[in-house]
Amino acid sequence: MKKTDSRLDGKVRVRGAREHNLKNVDVEIPRDALVVFTGVSGSGKSSLAFGTLYAEAQRRYLESVSPYARRLFHQMGVPQVDEIDGLPPAVALQQQRGSPTTRSSVGSVTMLSNLLRMLYSRAGDYPRGQALLYAESFSPNTPQGACPTCHGLGRIYDATEASMVPDPSLSIRERAIAAWPPAWHGQNLRDIAVTLGFDIDKPWRELSKKDRDWLLFTEEQPTVPVYAGYEPHEVKRALKRKEEPSYQGTFTGARRYVLHTFANTESPLMKKRVSQYLVSTDCPLCKGKRLKLEALSVKFAELDIAEMSGLPLKELAKLLKPYASATAPRWRKLEAEHPEKALVTQRIVQDLEARVAVMLDLGLGYLSLERSTPTLSPGELQRLRLATQVRSNLFGVVYVLDEPSAGLHPADTKALLTALDQLKAAGNSLFVVEHELDVIRHADWIVDVGPAAGEHGGQILYSGPPEGLASIEASHTRRFLFSEFKLPPREPRAPREWLKLSGVTRNNLEKLDAQFPLGLLTSVTGVSGSGKSTLVSQVLVELVSAHLGQAVVADEEEGSELERTIVHTLGGKIVGGMDRIKRLVRVDQKPIGRTPRSNLATYTGLFDYVRKLFAATKTARSRRYDAGRFSFNVAKGRCETCEGEGFVMVELLFLPSVYAPCPTCHGARYNAQTLEIRYRDRNIADVLAMTVDAAWQFFEDEPHIHRSLDVLREVGLGYLRLGQAATELSGGEAQRIKLATELQRLSKGDTLYVLDEPTTGLHPSDVERLVVQLERLVDAGNTVVVVEHDMRVVAGSDWVIDMGPGAGDEGGSIVVTGLPTQVASSKRSRTAPFLAEFLQASSDAHLP
Repeated sequence: MKKTDSRLDGKVRVRGAREHNLKNVDVEIPRDALVVFTGVSGSGKSSLAFGTLYAEAQRRYLESVSPYARRLFHQMGVPQVDEIDGLPPAVALQQQRGSPTTRSSVGSVTMLSNLLRMLYSRAGDYPRGQALLYAESFSPNTPQGACPTCHGLGRIYDATEASMVPDPSLSIRERAIAAWPPAWHGQNLRDIAVTLGFDIDKPWRELSKKDRDWLLFTEEQPTVPVYAGYEPHEVKRALKRKEEPSYQGTFTGARRYVLHTFANTESPLMKKRVSQYLVSTDCPLCKGKRLKLEALSVKFAELDIAEMSGLPLKELAKLLKPYASATAPRWRKLEAEHPEKALVTQRIVQDLEARVAVMLDLGLGYLSLERSTPTLSPGELQRLRLATQVRSNLFGVVYVLDEPSAGLHPADTKALLTALDQLKAAGNSLFVVEHELDVIRHADWIVDVGPAAGEHGGQILYSGPPEGLASIEASHTRRFLFSEFKLPPREPRAPREWLKLSGVTRNNLEKLDAQFPLGLLTSVTGVSGSGKSTLVSQVLVELVSAHLGQAVVADEEEGSELERTIVHTLGGKIVGGMDRIKRLVRVDQKPIGRTPRSNLATYTGLFDYVRKLFAATKTARSRRYDAGRFSFNVAKGRCETCEGEGFVMVELLFLPSVYAPCPTCHGARYNAQTLEIRYRDRNIADVLAMTVDAAWQFFEDEPHIHRSLDVLREVGLGYLRLGQAATELSGGEAQRIKLATELQRLSKGDTLYVLDEPTTGLHPSDVERLVVQLERLVDAGNTVVVVEHDMRVVAGSDWVIDMGPGAGDEGGSIVVTGLPTQVASSKRSRTAPFLAEFLQASSDAHLP
């Protein structure tokens, strides 16, 4: 029988896919269609879409690139698959941060800034006599464009008397100059000050301004004799007698020490310490606009490029409109006076306008070009990349998308589907990993992977048009897709006491008053960009942390400390309710660790108990092995060839580096002597290789370990291995591990839990498990506040705070608060119709 050529029949054929947990699967997928990969979290969807299809498409493309150029690409590994036919080139749009510094912005991600710089260079209004500037001169990231004073940052950093001496009632001996180094170095500087004749026992504020300024700001570095341990009067006498000093010491002013340390230290802790004495102010030369004055003197539509970059995209679109049409009066006047300039202007503006239009369609009109990427959600970043692809006009490409609806309000999901339809209409294929039911319903084809997670998944349950999934009993997606799910009956808890905030001003919130009911589950809703995360994840967390004396852990960012975006709360205070809150827990989606050495077992603490069990065995005691012996981070127990990593990296020059199992321990991570110790016939490496489900059965007689595993199973993580590296976990998995870690603590109540979109990356069946755990926290006397778009969570909340009504400057207000049924009936709320539809479909609740 003749084999059909899949390139001719419009299908992608996969044979024998074994990546991660995929069980040697075969599947056929149509091209030129919207194909959605569904299944519970951990079922193998991403292993098929990204680990197999995209990885193979990338590998094939890179084989056509020269070996030298190939080294410049970040290459994925070669997928475990027998054969793939009919696979076109692929573009991946994943949930990833991208560049983390302020030098990366909405404009740079979408390439709109390049067009805008070209517009100002070729079509801007120059001051009389000024030479033409190249486009690079309008970028703060180039030597040609960056302001010489602030180097393109827009801010300058300096140390002031107030920042370096926070308590002027202290004397120098009492460490009034807090910015000086701690320990011996600081004592050395105080001793030098005595030799120089300063009174180190007088309160700082009583010293003359001349002395204070010299100590803090001098650039002089005199070297003088130091008499360690002498009192000031003894130092004077020793100097007179020309006694032999303890040593010669060199003085450094406090400001010089702070700036020099910040610029040159390689210690992150030291850099962090001195950074607290630096004060940020707008650059006095460019006034925070980051560019040289020559570039800022060029105008378009009477705005300089920094002013235009600060406009919301919807305002930018209005401003460009008169220049895009050949019939507009403004363009006709320009054509009459400068025909060449008019043509250039029209070309660039039309391209700009078309690109901005796509972003407006995707609900991103509230963003400005200058908005830095660290302040964007992963969902916003992915939509920006999607907008760029819609305008790229590629044909015959497979776009592989990772949950493009993540972080999207249902109202914004409609705009997303329009953009996906545009890409498909242009002759492309879309392979989308997704949990959002509206996206799944919109699909031309569904590939349902399962039935469960981890080793219980990895099978293709169904591949075909959406309606055919209705007959697949094993599918967890089926129940939710075809409205078989019903909300469990529950009585919402009534609010009695409130945590009240007043006058909150930050980002698009202005003098906002808000109150959160205590002891309840509250969902904060609203379209993307309405101000939900600003209110909850930023202001609420910061104010409560400050009240409790807890430090707020800043988001980890790479790059220079000076390049980080600093957004301050300009107003807001707690005016009531803190007497009921004794502790704050923020459960976010940041990784539980950044190296493979951090894993589920170590993060939750259950591995401590496991190591003690092994140390307590008869053989371990006879060899005097302690619990530390069973840590792969400690030299005495780990394999020294791989230093406890379990693998070694093999460089292949022009090909991706390969991680091979360690030739000595074969991936076990421990040395042979440690692996000889067995607990119930298993060694420590065997235990780390167990899934949570398997370990739950194995340790059923160990209450501490069993309880930890119990909670991990309840939040739907039974499929993860105990030793699974933190780097292999999704954001949603990391968040649920943090939640499980909290749940296993014996809570005394009076804790405020804040979760930002905890359903991201979760299948509807996993959302059910999550809701049960949130209810447990509330039942224990705690307060839970979630920022959420998932209508299942919102409908199951005790209280809803809906923000908006729109995004950016059209949001920032509380539109409606109340019970889910009350919010669902609001006429102003953009959440209301979706919440009403869910309540109607999934319960017998009637709307008031």
